[in-house]
Order: sequence, then C-alpha cells, then structure tokens
Amino acid sequence: MLSLMPKDLTRAARWFHALSDETRLQIIERLSDGEQCVCDLTDMLATTQSLLSFHLKTLKEAGILTDRREGRWVYYSLSLEAIEDLQRFIGSLKPRGRGLRVSSKRCD
Repeated sequence: MLSLMPKDLTRAARWFHALSDETRLQIIERLSDGEQCVCDLTDMLATTQSLLSFHLKTLKEAGILTDRREGRWVYYSLSLEAIEDLQRFIGSLKPRGRGLRVSSKRCD
C-alpha cells in the first residue's frame, strides 16, 4: 500500500494543478530546451505578456520553474529538482503487485 505524507499529496496537487493547462504544458516543453526570456516565450507561444506572466507565476508557485533577473529581463528555466521529484511521485503510484485482493466483509 502506498503511504504518502499529507505534505507530499499537497505538493502533488499543486504540481497537477499547474500541469492542468495546455499553455503551461507548452511553456514546460519550450523550457525543456533550456532557459528562456519572457519576451522569447511570448513570441514562441503567440500570447500576451500578461497572460504568459499569469501562467509563469502558477508554474513558479508550484516549484516547477525557477527564474533569474538580468537587467530588465527575467529568464525562466525548469527546476530539475522539481521535475525529478514529480517523476519519483508518479513512479510511486505504480501498482506493486498483481496478486488477488482479499475481499473485505463490507464488500460482500
């Protein structure tokens, strides 16, 4: 049986919320090639800067992205640690056995 701490489930819920939007998935795909400036992401995704900023904020709050400022530009990149944690979490959900389940008396 899977035994996850409530904080793990809270963190996973934030990840899945952040990943539940097609635009945010496109952002992640673009950033998988490396760090990008907001202006470049705006052009690549053909969106407005305000809408892009909303999606970037959601991904950053979920811990999926990191950012750095250089002059007047902000550059975003994927958080390798968060991506690895997400992969581990999803991996922990795999069924561990194929045995028959003993039926509960409540199910009879």
